[in-house]
Amino acid sequence: MKVHEFERLVNKLQLKVRDSRDRIAWFEYEGRIITRTKRSHGKGFDLPADLIRNQLKVSGKEMAGLIQCRLSLDDYVEILRRKKLL
Repeated sequence: MKVHEFERLVNKLQLKVRDSRDRIAWFEYEGRIITRTKRSHGKGFDLPADLIRNQLKVSGKEMAGLIQCRLSLDDYVEILRRKKLL
């Protein structure tokens, strides 16, 4: 996963972010933190997509849909509901 793809996820899923040693992002729903992930500030290398996918609680197919703009924020919320995380 490229850095711009990660940032697209941050924007699409309306993740809250905080910069520290890494860029930390988390998904809040109704005031509760549901998932969290992070990426390094370093440039020039790919991010561990499987790790980020697992942290966001989505399958490979769902992750591809999020990155390629086939799935929306509402779709992500529905995925989390199906997995009983909401």
